Amino acid sequence: MTLRTHHLRCIGCGTVIPGEEARSDFRCPLCNELYEVVYAWSEGVTVPPGAVAANLPNPNAPADQSGVWRFRDLFPILTDMTKPVTLREGNTPLYDLPRCAKVAGLDTLLAKHQGMNPTGSFKDTGMTTALSVAAERGFEWVACASTGNTSASMAAYAARAGLRSVVFIPEGKIAWGKLSQSMDYGALTIQLKTDFDGCVDLLTELVKRFPIYLLNSVNPYRLEGQKTPAFEMLEQLNWEVPDHVIVPGGNLANSSALGKGFQELKHLGVIATVPKIDIIQAEGANPLYRWYMDENRIMKPVVAETRASAIRIGNPASWRKAARIIETMGGWCEQVSEQEIALAKAEIGAEGVGCEPASAVTFAGVKKLVRLGKLKGNERTVLILTGHTLKDPQYTIDYHRGELLKPEEIAQQTPQETAQHAALQKMPLVMEANVDNVVRLMEERMKTSMPV
Repeated sequence: MTLRTHHLRCIGCGTVIPGEEARSDFRCPLCNELYEVVYAWSEGVTVPPGAVAANLPNPNAPADQSGVWRFRDLFPILTDMTKPVTLREGNTPLYDLPRCAKVAGLDTLLAKHQGMNPTGSFKDTGMTTALSVAAERGFEWVACASTGNTSASMAAYAARAGLRSVVFIPEGKIAWGKLSQSMDYGALTIQLKTDFDGCVDLLTELVKRFPIYLLNSVNPYRLEGQKTPAFEMLEQLNWEVPDHVIVPGGNLANSSALGKGFQELKHLGVIATVPKIDIIQAEGANPLYRWYMDENRIMKPVVAETRASAIRIGNPASWRKAARIIETMGGWCEQVSEQEIALAKAEIGAEGVGCEPASAVTFAGVKKLVRLGKLKGNERTVLILTGHTLKDPQYTIDYHRGELLKPEEIAQQTPQETAQHAALQKMPLVMEANVDNVVRLMEERMKTSMPV
């Protein structure tokens, strides 16, 4: 009998299959739903016994220097777990945000900054696991459709593994900071005259006709790596479970991955409770929010439009997984406006912690959840910041120049919001090279208080 370390279970009909038997599009042939990775110890699973003996930690081994692979006993997905494709991802910081906490009306507010990964986004934690599977199974080509972060991450890890990579992106709808990464790492980059969902449709057909390994978040091995920030977070909190974990909502795999991580640790008896997973979407790309507010709970795709390009997704593949996490862990789903996102991003930046626009929906959502009474001031809350601020520098530049928001959006601001933006916007000044002028300017600024 083949010794297997894991299986795949359909989230729809519950069918369990060996990992190598999954179709190229990672859809169940019986019900067309997605898979999740399960192990002999997983809740509700009965599979043939089989496990790989654990290796003692080696501080010099690549696997033990990775914030993902040091948890490998909780996802034995490779035959040789000591040889992953890794860029030493994970081990990201958990920041305290005291100013943001005060603005939101919370006692404390923390941010798990996944933008501190090797390619600048949370995608690295999942890409290391899924691409390691591709390499072990002998694939030469890997591919993804992307709004930016996935393409950068896949290209980097493919280059590290010596594999060929192809990226499909929606033309004109991606931040150049992200696109430059995939080009630099050697990916074949193809801009399609469609949106992200159109790119996904084309790629789904491609993997059925060409021996290429799909690395979008429909790949269940991606989520095994993306659950590890939950483990890190608990370590950093001395194993005290937070009350809320706030996640941006795009293709919706990340929220389900984090939820899976917390639920597995509870199932194994490591923690006694799990946090609420709250998902925040942009108003212009809000299919899960609409599902959440629909009393019939019907998912309807939308035509996505938001400046937070990383979550500009109208037909999220992993919506059912995310919905299950909200329902089982008791979280909320909210939407925030473009103006709320811009203000939240600037407020996080004023703490000395930068993030990309899609990350800032978390703080914008926290403020709204507090106002609605869904989040209490004394509840410990952790934001998931998914991307680095340099992923989309043009957004930041436009904001501080006062060129980001449209006139109609500015017209909708309250006097308080206008004042908040004015205090946060830091337009570069052009002056003559005269020290007296600079001293006078600094003395004037000393008379004003720092924004809080």
